[in-house]
Amino acid sequence: MFNQDKTPLLDALKKYARSNHAAFYTPGHKRGQGISPQLIDCFGSEVFKVDLPELPEIGSLFDCQGVIQSAQEYAAAAFGADDTYFLVNGSTCGIVAAILATCGVGDKIILPRNVHQSAIAGLILSGATPIFINPEYDPVLDIAHSITVEGVESALKQHSDVKAVMMVYPTYFGVCGDVKAVAHLTHKYNIPLLVDEAHGAHFAFHPDLPISALKAGADLSIQSIHKTLGALTQASMLHVQGDRINRDRLTKSLELVQSSSPSSLLLASLDAARQQMAVKGKHLMSRTLQLAERARHQISQIPGLSVLELTIATPGFVALDKTRLTVNVSGLGLTGFAVDEILVDCGVIAELPSLQNLTFIISLGNTDADIEQLLQALKIATKHKQILAMESTITPFNHESKLALTPRQAFYAIAETLPIEQTCDRICAELVCPYPPGIPVLIPGEIVTTEAIIYLQKIQSLGGYISGCADSSLQTLKVILDKS
Repeated sequence: MFNQDKTPLLDALKKYARSNHAAFYTPGHKRGQGISPQLIDCFGSEVFKVDLPELPEIGSLFDCQGVIQSAQEYAAAAFGADDTYFLVNGSTCGIVAAILATCGVGDKIILPRNVHQSAIAGLILSGATPIFINPEYDPVLDIAHSITVEGVESALKQHSDVKAVMMVYPTYFGVCGDVKAVAHLTHKYNIPLLVDEAHGAHFAFHPDLPISALKAGADLSIQSIHKTLGALTQASMLHVQGDRINRDRLTKSLELVQSSSPSSLLLASLDAARQQMAVKGKHLMSRTLQLAERARHQISQIPGLSVLELTIATPGFVALDKTRLTVNVSGLGLTGFAVDEILVDCGVIAELPSLQNLTFIISLGNTDADIEQLLQALKIATKHKQILAMESTITPFNHESKLALTPRQAFYAIAETLPIEQTCDRICAELVCPYPPGIPVLIPGEIVTTEAIIYLQKIQSLGGYISGCADSSLQTLKVILDKS
């Protein structure tokens, strides 16, 4: 039984910071003595005293010893895992490692086509062959939901040699699919279910939140503790349960994608965030849900705005994270990008602007004053209804994947750069995605379609940002060299 009040890693760092010794180890600033005065002006001096390497008393991120390992064991108990691994390279490295741990060159993995770009990196590095499933899609709201158990079952029947299934839970919009049913299905085939739970780290700490992926039966989940809880940016966790995931291979995979000099600040923030939630999580989440409910109710009363709700369970949408507010602004005749600019002028920054919607994360760090500022900013935005009319509409993009090569084959193939209008029907050689949330429209190995080009150009013309590709202006695109 763990006393969740304790913070073994944080305590060890504080003890080391107070000790009087001559430091002949990294980092070069020697506990802040050689740090830039400008950084001290910005951050203060105390933080640098705990910016320490993996000293003997602290332990190693990769070896099962020391207070780092103790902190991971406390986290496993708090989040309901058999084993927990701290991540200092974000959930990105956890997703890549999960694929590396379960798939090799040529192995098949089932995953949603609206998966994060980190999963595409995992496909490239592992050499796995993706079996993409299109998520359920709401064309009215222009929101992709989750994959369904029926979609996974159909893919499994067509591909009996699948090595793993990956699911996004929840989506960026807070939409949750039926992870429990998918886990039950994959286990019938003795296949592990990997869950990108980057936005669901808080689920385990309140009964009114959706069920956590682990509790629903997932074999492995990756959580960005920094996204919805109190850790520093880039600090994440990977949780495992059961015996379908080879721990030795997982550990070796993590060593490939994590720094051998992990930040003690990031690791300590994970230890502290775990302690905070294990001890006060239900109270903190109750308050967060109350803030979100206030915002949801009052925003829905503003003419021209509506808030995403779960009125009845539908395929790909069986639960909703109520701390995530997705506000549809199409009733104002404005794009989400245009409204986002208005809100920025009012001192309100959304998590995700998209064509029709704005998504806001409400977490344990928000206050009543934040909600009031958001409400006032949205009311100001409604006054622009007749001024900034939406220039045009956009046809929702169907992420139907047409793979000619695996992402790995395309990544290592010889490429050429062409004007984008000349790339239709060619094989894409790079990742192209609006960001955030980082869901690719084109990935290496896919056939470039006219629809994809039109969609990307429209996104850009309406204020979206295109990332991943060499030419973010989309004047050119890299495609596989045609040797014919």
